Amino acid sequence: MPEKFEILATEDFDLMNYTIQINPEQCSSCNNCIDACPAKALTMVNIKSVEKEANENWDYFETIPEFDRTKINMNKVSEQQLQEPLFKYASCDLGCGETPYLKLLSQLYGDRLLVANATGSSSIFGGALPTTPWAKDKDGRGPAWSNSLFEDNAEFGLGFRLSIDNKTQQAKRLMEKLLPQLDFNLVYDICNAKQTTELEIVEQRKRVDFLKEQLITIDSSEAKQLIQIADSLVKKSVWIVGGDGWAYDIGFGGLDHVIASGENVNILVLDNEVYDNTGGQTSKATPFGSEAKFSFGGKQRQKKDLGKIAMTYEHVYVASVAIGADQEQTLKAFTEAESYDGCGKFRPVVVV
Repeated sequence: MPEKFEILATEDFDLMNYTIQINPEQCSSCNNCIDACPAKALTMVNIKSVEKEANENWDYFETIPEFDRTKINMNKVSEQQLQEPLFKYASCDLGCGETPYLKLLSQLYGDRLLVANATGSSSIFGGALPTTPWAKDKDGRGPAWSNSLFEDNAEFGLGFRLSIDNKTQQAKRLMEKLLPQLDFNLVYDICNAKQTTELEIVEQRKRVDFLKEQLITIDSSEAKQLIQIADSLVKKSVWIVGGDGWAYDIGFGGLDHVIASGENVNILVLDNEVYDNTGGQTSKATPFGSEAKFSFGGKQRQKKDLGKIAMTYEHVYVASVAIGADQEQTLKAFTEAESYDGCGKFRPVVVV
């Protein structure tokens, strides 16, 4: 360990130290971490004076293994933030203040996450190819991300859910046909797994891996088909993501259609209250009196209440969060939305 690598004893776990280490090659000197630090423990210095030390510390930090996700209390911010983020080093855009929500999303569900991302700031900093901040873990698993248009992203994400559900049902039907050649207890456990906690999902992955090992030994068309779709038996988390230009304006018709469908998807609205990606024009999310392009004298109409509109559907979970105001409430809203199971009856929504 480098001599100047600073650590503190953690209060959440016995015999474990804790550190926050800056990657010197990725720091953009935005000063946000200094402003946000509750302990005011960070200071901005000239990179030349600490470059060698910072690089040594970062190289060592990279060798530290990730914490076992099954031992983390994901409902407690101090522990949950030990989860590996699979959204890293996003490029800059006027709406990039919303990136912490995507980082949180990637930490909570990254290795089984599917994201349908509307065009806008989140698609610019999220998919500025040939690079992307969406990453994968040591096992090669990570979020599946795709960008769609303003006007149809909600339907695009709904298609994710419907296709996954269809594959899951196909897989269960194929297992039923192959039951005489498979381990009965294994099939029963796979079909009845709750998958509500990280540990239960890890156990389901192990069962599915064992199932695929058995299928390799079976020479039939059903076994070959099942191998291709067996991973759909592990719970997936579908999130439809976009800004207020998409959710409040251009894509609202599709959004309303998906909310009314009752399918088990999550919607994350990154509400900038203005069209950030196209230069800061007024949107229906812009508050009354605010100045923006096309409303230099102050907006003359009130902000559209998307949360209240969603709440008119009694089967919908709705939350409004601000991570800078209350981290615990933000985390609670994300976890409650995900746990609010659709199953054709309930459809969770998170409004930011």
